[in-house]
Amino acid sequence: MSTETITVQATKAKETVVGPVVLLGPPGAGKGTQAKRISAHFGIPQISTGDILRDNINQGTELGKQAGVLMERGELVPDELVQQMVTDRLAKPDCARGFILDGFPRTVKQAEWLDKHLAKNHFFETDTSCKRLVVIQLTVEYTKLLGRLTGRRTCPVCGHIYNANTSQRAKVEGICDVDGATLVTRKDDRDDVISQRLKNYRRQTLPMVNYYARKNRLVEIDGAADLEVITAAAVKAIENGNRL
Repeated sequence: MSTETITVQATKAKETVVGPVVLLGPPGAGKGTQAKRISAHFGIPQISTGDILRDNINQGTELGKQAGVLMERGELVPDELVQQMVTDRLAKPDCARGFILDGFPRTVKQAEWLDKHLAKNHFFETDTSCKRLVVIQLTVEYTKLLGRLTGRRTCPVCGHIYNANTSQRAKVEGICDVDGATLVTRKDDRDDVISQRLKNYRRQTLPMVNYYARKNRLVEIDGAADLEVITAAAVKAIENGNRL
């Protein structure tokens, strides 16, 4: 395939209406990395509920103030607050051609809300077509997840992620290749926390995976494959799901 053909295809992908995409997978499956790659391919935003929450708190919005108070008390932010933040984010202009939801929904209740919200507001519906929600599940064996999570290191400056236990190591151990900052281990990547995170995933998220499977919206991709292979499979699933 010529460079000119690849360039034309990339340009077309960033002009096409893609529709809604949900990216699922256990902690350490590589959702964040793949979301960024898919986002770059199609030119649509990656929407992380964690980022939305932090943005609302930092900007001092009314929703952010309410969430901040709860978090300071160590309480979970209720679905109603999270859903309102998601509603506000999806209404922004950069979501007009599509978006990737990373970290939402997490439960069947949230998945049901999302279905109703998309239908009620006629997302990506026209007189001739409707872009269906495409749900991609990254699957990785338990032992590989442990290796990824315990070896994960993050740059506190640029946010780049490395892994001491995989081929994604930094060139100089403990130092970011991009800006030279000292890499850190996230608090939730400690051994004592990882086990609980995986248990929570099985308890909360797997029922939601089954929910989407019953609706024939779920596409499973091997999250242990090479980055390029995973991205290509995800792009194909999105294109096939919405007949781009």
